[in-house]
Amino acid sequence: MRLKITLVRSTIGAIPKHRKTVAALGLKKMNSSVIQEDNPAIRGMINQVRHLVKIEKCEGESKNAAG
Repeated sequence: MRLKITLVRSTIGAIPKHRKTVAALGLKKMNSSVIQEDNPAIRGMINQVRHLVKIEKCEGESKNAAG
């Protein structure tokens, strides 16, 4: 299964560790989205920045979604 992760809040004012986590997920700008595999590592990263992102389940083929 895959997860669509969208950055819905800005990282301005976030602690540096959270900024790096958002970047490691592949998110750069507000409202940008990426599709990642659902695994424990990604789930842990999402849990750390859950106040900044929105998560949706999807069954997509592409690695990155336009956003």
